[in-house]
Amino acid sequence: MRIHRLEIEAFGPFATSQHIDFDQLSAQGLFLLNGATGAGKTSILDAICFALYGSVPGARQEGKRLRSDHAAPGAEPRVVCEFSARGRRFEVSRSPAWERPSARGRNGFTTQQAKTLLREWVSGVWEEKSSRNDEVGAELSELLGMDRDQFTRVVMLPQGDFAAFLRSKANDRLELLQKLFGTQRFESVEKHIARQAAEASRAVQDNAAELKMLLDRAAAEREQLGLADAPANVETAVEAPEAWFAVLEMELLEEAGRRKDEATAADARAVRLAEQLQEDQEKAQRHARLAAGMQRRVLHELAAARALENKEKLGGHRRAAVLGGQLDAVEATERKFRSALEERDSSREQLESKGLDAAHPVAALETVKTTLAVLEARLPDERRMEEVATRLAAKRQEHSSHLAAAQAAAESLQHLRAEEAAVKTGMEALEPSAARIEDLEREAAAAAELVSVVSRHEAAAAGLQDVTERHARARNKTQDLRQAWLDMREARLANAAGELAAALVPGQPCAVCGSNEHPNPAAAARSALSIAQEEEEASKLFEASEKALGRIAEEVSRAAQLLAGLAAQGGSADPEESAARLVASEAAATEARKASVALEKLRKEHEGLIKRMTLLQEEHAASTNAAVQASSAVELLQEQYLALENELAGLGQGFASLRERAEALTSQGLLLQAAVDAANELERAAAARLEALAALERALPGSGFSSVEDVRRQLMPPSDVVALENALADFEAEAARLDELFAAEELVMAAKEVSIGELPLPEDELSVARTGAARAMDAAKALALSAGLAHKAVQSVQRIRAEYQKLAEAGREPREHAILLGGLADTLRGAGDNSYRMSLNSYVLAARLEQVAIAASERLVAMSDGRYTLQHTDARAARNQKSGLGLEVVDEWTGQRRDTSTLSGGESFMASLSLALGLADVVQQEAGGVDIETLFVDEGFGSLDEQALEQVMDALEGLRDGGRVVGLVSHVAEMKQRISSQLHVIKGRHGSSVVVAEEMPA
Repeated sequence: MRIHRLEIEAFGPFATSQHIDFDQLSAQGLFLLNGATGAGKTSILDAICFALYGSVPGARQEGKRLRSDHAAPGAEPRVVCEFSARGRRFEVSRSPAWERPSARGRNGFTTQQAKTLLREWVSGVWEEKSSRNDEVGAELSELLGMDRDQFTRVVMLPQGDFAAFLRSKANDRLELLQKLFGTQRFESVEKHIARQAAEASRAVQDNAAELKMLLDRAAAEREQLGLADAPANVETAVEAPEAWFAVLEMELLEEAGRRKDEATAADARAVRLAEQLQEDQEKAQRHARLAAGMQRRVLHELAAARALENKEKLGGHRRAAVLGGQLDAVEATERKFRSALEERDSSREQLESKGLDAAHPVAALETVKTTLAVLEARLPDERRMEEVATRLAAKRQEHSSHLAAAQAAAESLQHLRAEEAAVKTGMEALEPSAARIEDLEREAAAAAELVSVVSRHEAAAAGLQDVTERHARARNKTQDLRQAWLDMREARLANAAGELAAALVPGQPCAVCGSNEHPNPAAAARSALSIAQEEEEASKLFEASEKALGRIAEEVSRAAQLLAGLAAQGGSADPEESAARLVASEAAATEARKASVALEKLRKEHEGLIKRMTLLQEEHAASTNAAVQASSAVELLQEQYLALENELAGLGQGFASLRERAEALTSQGLLLQAAVDAANELERAAAARLEALAALERALPGSGFSSVEDVRRQLMPPSDVVALENALADFEAEAARLDELFAAEELVMAAKEVSIGELPLPEDELSVARTGAARAMDAAKALALSAGLAHKAVQSVQRIRAEYQKLAEAGREPREHAILLGGLADTLRGAGDNSYRMSLNSYVLAARLEQVAIAASERLVAMSDGRYTLQHTDARAARNQKSGLGLEVVDEWTGQRRDTSTLSGGESFMASLSLALGLADVVQQEAGGVDIETLFVDEGFGSLDEQALEQVMDALEGLRDGGRVVGLVSHVAEMKQRISSQLHVIKGRHGSSVVVAEEMPA
């Protein structure tokens, strides 16, 4: 990468546009960049870095400080760099973000965003590549093959940094080397392996925990059986799990066999006792059933006489029941006859009470039916007349309502018209004032802005007057100090003439003019040393005063610009007139706003009145039309009602309506019909009664009864019959059951046992036997459960043993993998068997540092006249510090190695310069072989003696081999004499400037 041209404007200390032709400077391969302190030598390097990477090194990265304070307010900061890389030629232009003066903004400034433009020289013309910051940055990074930090350490060699690198510790060297060589990936490998080792260790721990849990479960199975002390604890089992499991399984098998034998014996004893108890209980039950049967037989024999009596009663009842139907028929017909007689007498009494013909109800009923038919035929006309009357009343009411509504609407409409006229008059009065509200508000805002500008103008004028007075005082003081310094210099010159005159010898030539005659020698008033010191102090006072005067002049310029800007905005107007204008315009605007608010309120009120008037007009028209329609309907309904009333006259016979007369005739018809029905029913009941009596008299002779009363005495209620039948059935069933019971085998056996004297056990002895059998059964169950638990424990331990073996086998490979990864992770991070305590990252950087030391030694040998070389050392650091990044200097004159911190100032400069150049070569190789054809070496030459400087310059001369260009930044006077191609940075009160000089300074 070679730099051809650089343009700087309003950047750093450079206020105006500066052009630097590096091709012209680089013609001899070596050029000098010099200038006074603070002139801007480093700012040129910053401009190159900013053009290529969009930022500057170190603490100067803040873009807001990049713009020159000396530049005109509207000057745009800009850097243009033309360079070649990878056989192509490019031009990059950048402008940082800056505050541009605004013509209309209230704060006076507008933020101008950063801009970038990349162009390439193709076929004799510049072709634009991109104007986006991110795209240009990516394109340049790929072209240069270095990031900003690498560029500033490889192309712009800061000697102070590498001198510190020589004396720094391993950790500090690691940080710098890692940034330069980008070895973060090796740190990532270390962390990745460490994570894998941790995960593998956790997997092994999890496997061990699971194995331990299986051992605990196996031990818990033994503890549940309540055995004595275990053959070995769990901690011992971890060391020899197979033997522990074998002993435990054998012990549990023996315990399970013992418990199984005990459970078998207990079960046999319980079965034997249960069988004996069952025999005793069955014998007791047989004898109990025998005793109960004997008791039932005695009770049955006692109930035999009562059963015979019940049987005779049931026989008489059944014979009488043959005539029960005839008796029931006689009684039923008798009841119907009496009821029909009572109903006929009651109906006749009702007819007589109503004034009807009770003697001839049939004829009276026919008359009523005929009249009722006539009335029912005219009932629809009567209902129609009632409907007409109802509608007539409703229409009359509707007509009255509509007339009243129309009258009310007319009155309300009259009132609203009066209100609308008043509101319209108020609106017309307010409209002229409200129409001017926008103009008045603009006038008020303009007046307020003018008052603010006038106030700021007064303050700015006062400030300008104050700073002008301070500038005048400072100028007078500076002129006085300048005059004092000139006087002192004149005095020193005059005194110098006196000193020369004091050395003159008559007859010998003057050292100045060569004359042998000395007619009027000057007299020396003071010593040269004291007057020179006074002159230097006067000069310093003058320079400090001149700088202060420059700062105050800048304040005067800024204050004058501010005052001119405010005056252009009307700030010179009379303050009282401005204030009065503001008060008047604000008052007028306030009145207009009030009028506008009132007008808007009246407009809304007017709109509401118009809407209400429209609604009232519609309501009045609708009410009027409805009243006319209702009046026509009233007349029509009146005619219909009168016609129906004439047709129905005479049919009421004194009733209020035909409906009421029809209802009365219907009641009479019902009474007459009931009387006719009662007479007919009485005739039918009398005939049925006579027929039933005749049938009963015909059946008595063949039934065995002499009279009806004898039949009634033998008959019983159905409930008594059912009870006697049930009792007789129970008696016969009990007899059958007793015969069956005493024929049963167990009662026959019990009777035989009684006959031979084999009686059952008493209840207390039987209870004792029952308790013993239950206890034996409980004991057998408990022992069976214990044996089952032991057998289950054996199965569990066998299953756990299989799981343990499977899990242990599965964990063997992860354990070996964890050991391997753990050792590898320890080695990579500099622990474990890594005796040098070097991490992988440090190891890689140590290799790079060894390459740097070899490359640096080639130049340090030349600079130190073959005395010194740099050597990398991987000796282990003290106090467990990181190793592998040590540097030693080898003194070839003595053959001794020593620490780089023991070098003198000049030797340290040569070593650090060699180290920087060597590092540039190695980084260039690491960056993909990018050619670095332009190098800048910044400061440090003042610490060299004449011989060392000569050797360093020879080494730098060697850098030009292959067309490389080297720029040196230095104040050393001898450098100015040795290097003819120079770039001077001249510092001035209004900013710095650059001058290219190709001639050797005189």
